Amino acid sequence: MKKLTKALAVLSMFGGAMFGTQALAEPFKIGICYDLSKAYTFATPQVSQAAMDLAKLINMKGGIGGEPVEVIVRDHGNEPQRGIECYSKLSREGVFVFDTLSTPVSLAILPRAMEDGRILMQSLVGRGDAVDGTVFDWVYPIGPTYWGQAANDVAYIKQLHDGDLSDVKVGFVYFDYPFGQEPIEILETLSEKEGFELELYPVPLPGSDQAGVWSKVRRDKPDHVIVWMLGGAHVVASKEMKRNRIPMDKYISVNWLNEVDIANIGKEAAKGIKRGTNVVGGQDIALYQEIMAELYDKGEGSGPIEKTQDVFYNTGLAMYSIMFEAARKAAEAEGLPITPTSYKAGLESLEGYDANGLMAPITVTAEDHGGGGKTRIEMWDGETWVPQTDWISEYTDVVWGVVKESSAKYEQ
Repeated sequence: MKKLTKALAVLSMFGGAMFGTQALAEPFKIGICYDLSKAYTFATPQVSQAAMDLAKLINMKGGIGGEPVEVIVRDHGNEPQRGIECYSKLSREGVFVFDTLSTPVSLAILPRAMEDGRILMQSLVGRGDAVDGTVFDWVYPIGPTYWGQAANDVAYIKQLHDGDLSDVKVGFVYFDYPFGQEPIEILETLSEKEGFELELYPVPLPGSDQAGVWSKVRRDKPDHVIVWMLGGAHVVASKEMKRNRIPMDKYISVNWLNEVDIANIGKEAAKGIKRGTNVVGGQDIALYQEIMAELYDKGEGSGPIEKTQDVFYNTGLAMYSIMFEAARKAAEAEGLPITPTSYKAGLESLEGYDANGLMAPITVTAEDHGGGGKTRIEMWDGETWVPQTDWISEYTDVVWGVVKESSAKYEQ
């Protein structure tokens, strides 16, 4: 009872401070239907914690247009049917902005969101062709698709070889299921365009057995190895590379490589490893430091501080900064309450937005729901991540050619 009384007192103060003596305004809600129990637990706790922290910070400042914000977190266990149930239940509760952080669940929800006129955010997951806003008008995969990331990796390799890839061999090590297979078409197209040799190395799930793959890499001697794997598979790969005497600086990972992976590989052993990213790593970030000062230093954080010291927490801050900024723009342009239509317009008015240096700048339009697809390559130097490129978005003609070809099939 004491705890309940205290909570009610805090709620009363919160309402009075923000909204005078009137009742609390209806909050702007985002539905976070995540896998918090199975396949994606290497990232979902950090991302959801960032979302909750950001909502707390915004509410401390008076919400958006005087309206509080709320993130509702539910577990779907990476099961499409549970994801649909989460979507349906929260829709009935007035939620019209959703994020799943799961490709299978996003694919299951997408046709429903399109039919219902609700916003489906799908940064870093889902259909790569959903960046085509002329077809997927309610879906927003803001940030780099895997197609765009892979293209930018090739651009980086080209930069290392003074603009000539004709005598270069590139290996692609990937989980042998849709997530890992997705960049293959882009890599094959660029191989033909630029003249480099492409070798494919599928890794069976869950990635614990990679001995044969890296023995073959040793024999084939690629100049660079682009890697599309997750979590502990990076640790297995590093051990196999060491056993086969393959230099770590050949390794260029998809964005799903974090500080936990580095610690498990070993800070010194991981020296030279690279990753593509669309967010700044580390804690020297204005938004992060504000959250520390306003929440964690006062014991008000949404989870353990250790989870914040991870690039996936920064990824969450970037994703939800975009979502709340779109809400702010919607309220500013069309007032309250925010509606699906006004929120959509808010998203499509984002121009050069980088959350004060947190991420690659994005510009969303009615045609391009990806925001430009910029990434940069970073290298682990034994202590921190060092940028190797500026924010880049290369081979956009090739990427968009594949996007248009794929999205046209969905239209049919």
